[in-house]
Amino acid sequence: MNFEYFTAKRIIDNKTYKSSVSAPIIKIGITAIAIGVVVMLISIATGIGLQHKIRDKVSAFNGHLIISNFDSNNSQESGAPVSMEQDFYPEFSSVSGIKHIQAVATKLGVIRTETDFEAVIVKGVGGDYDWSYFKEFLVDGDLPDYSGKMNEDVLISEYLANRMHFKVGDKFITMFRREDDPNKPPRMISYNIVGIYNSGFSDFDKTYIIGDLKHLQRINKWGENQAGNFEIFLDDYSQINDKLIEVYQNTPSQLNSYSVEEKYASIFEWIKIFENNIYGIIGVMILVAGINMITALLVLILERTQMIGVFKALGSNNWSIRKIFLYNASYLILLGLFWGNVIGLGLLFAQKYFKFIPLNPEVYYVTEVPIYLNLSYILLLNLGTFLMCLIMLLVPSYLISKISPVKAMRFE
Repeated sequence: MNFEYFTAKRIIDNKTYKSSVSAPIIKIGITAIAIGVVVMLISIATGIGLQHKIRDKVSAFNGHLIISNFDSNNSQESGAPVSMEQDFYPEFSSVSGIKHIQAVATKLGVIRTETDFEAVIVKGVGGDYDWSYFKEFLVDGDLPDYSGKMNEDVLISEYLANRMHFKVGDKFITMFRREDDPNKPPRMISYNIVGIYNSGFSDFDKTYIIGDLKHLQRINKWGENQAGNFEIFLDDYSQINDKLIEVYQNTPSQLNSYSVEEKYASIFEWIKIFENNIYGIIGVMILVAGINMITALLVLILERTQMIGVFKALGSNNWSIRKIFLYNASYLILLGLFWGNVIGLGLLFAQKYFKFIPLNPEVYYVTEVPIYLNLSYILLLNLGTFLMCLIMLLVPSYLISKISPVKAMRFE
């Protein structure tokens, strides 16, 4: 049997050890590690969760990549139309990793009722539109179907529905400015609400309604094979920059390609700050846990000074004795990690399934704290914390080599 491990286990199992002078210091060290793990787990799970949630919501309304004409401006309204008769549509087979491509258009309009009005952006979509995101957002009614003939069904946000006092089944008039002659009376469409959504992203909920692309083609006097732009969804979002280059290289020269991160640069720059916060919290928590464990180890060494002297007198070398205390410290670190994971993961699962901590969507673009759980980062966090704390303990354990056997055995 390993001598160092056996000795460390006997020290840990010793009842007098658990009620010794060092017991309170040891408990503080274990508590510090447990609290550190809880804080780190929460910061990573909520930070990454918030990043992914905001990213997915912005992508739901824009796609990961956008293809449009070069002469299109930065307006929310579609400019010059793009022909849908492209080699990359409806299947972008020349670039791998593309999950879906869809043709869309947007146009500014004004909802008009007898008592009120509201400016909106009507997003025209066709039968190729991917509704997977809006299935999650849907709070009432059904998703519209634009795969057949032109129809007046629309999907409207809960914000607009409440503001305009609409419900599923209501009809409303939307007016559109004539691009060919602004002096003429606006064009009008009577829309029928078939569904109400709530993405939790207030900037979009205040603005967008989803309607039939064919209406916008008619109003803009476009052909049936023309759209405002193409939206592309990727299999792996982390490859967005590489895929943007590939898409640009595989599209005609008169078309421009850009990412959703470029279109909403301020939002994505903001959520990148979360990463710096996460790294800062992890660093501080590991440092605090390590300092507490160093204190606990020093107290253990001082408390066992006579034992160290006896072992040295019997021929044990310094490294062998240091290993005894490092084994002991490892047990305390693992104990702190265990309780930290139990408490931290318990809180995260509770928030994930019960959503008891809300957020202001006006500030954070989500209605509750989102949680991202992944086994790889949990294991990596625990392994990293264990190794960093253990490395920090190597230096104070060197104190053992300075202890004289004669003086140690006389130590009281």
